[in-house]
Amino acid sequence: MTSAGRTLTVLHLFLVWAAMTAAVPMLGLGVLGAAWGGGAGAAVPVLALGVPAAVGLLAAAGTPARTVVPLCGSVPRRLGWAVLVFVLGTLGVLAGLAAYDEGVDLGSAGTRIALTGVPYAVAAALFVPDRWLRPGAVAALAAAVAYGGFVGPAQSERHRHEADVARFRENPELMHLGTAPPGMQVSRAEAGSAYFGVEYRAVRQDVFAYVSLAMRPALTPALRCPEFPEPGVSCAVDAHGEMRTVRDLPGGTRAVTLTRRHRNAEAEVTSQTLDEAGLRRFLDSLHPLTDRELEELMREKKIGYRF
Repeated sequence: MTSAGRTLTVLHLFLVWAAMTAAVPMLGLGVLGAAWGGGAGAAVPVLALGVPAAVGLLAAAGTPARTVVPLCGSVPRRLGWAVLVFVLGTLGVLAGLAAYDEGVDLGSAGTRIALTGVPYAVAAALFVPDRWLRPGAVAALAAAVAYGGFVGPAQSERHRHEADVARFRENPELMHLGTAPPGMQVSRAEAGSAYFGVEYRAVRQDVFAYVSLAMRPALTPALRCPEFPEPGVSCAVDAHGEMRTVRDLPGGTRAVTLTRRHRNAEAEVTSQTLDEAGLRRFLDSLHPLTDRELEELMREKKIGYRF
């Protein structure tokens, strides 16, 4: 290809990129606006007018390249070329939208608009008979597929994971676990803006065992029983400041709750199946949630966030 031919090719691809960068976002906004206001049927007239206009714009962008792109040599062939480029480029745009919807980072709003015309320019490059340009277009297509299908989603997943960890770690003074009682394991954990709760259940499905832990900020100087306890509820605070609450339940069972100050927080543990000695051993085992424990809870999808 001569120097003049290379100049025409660069101009040709630039015009394709510029034309589609301007036309496709406008067409997309028009379709969305029509569909939002009048349903899917209202978008059909916008497409019926917008698509031929975009194809015509592409055909105009192909006019300077009629001496370097065989398919642009005549008006009928140029229209056919414009249809092919529009179809291929639109498939690329749709793939990019799907990747963006999955959280793949495509840059700022301005960058995303500029990227709109790239699939059309790459599609146009495939029709330029040049031994370097076509492989370059194929390489660009492969790079886009690799980023949109593998690299981008991996980065997006890592960013989401880091954001989740940061959100769970907003109140580290509340993020505590106790050693699971014998035969039990963590079933579910939940973090909130001023709360962290953990449920422990039996490892075996045919056995009922339940312990709940609630960590919250200490709101009073010392633990105190309610002045007017509920019927069937007894409460006492011992010399160490630990509060013991027993609630009678139907069927002759009872739920025991021990509440204890733990550094700058208040730890409350409740169970119908674990005795008081077991609950105190559990409170004695409280420790800050480690990174490894948090990663395990997240991997097993056993932790959530309460807004």
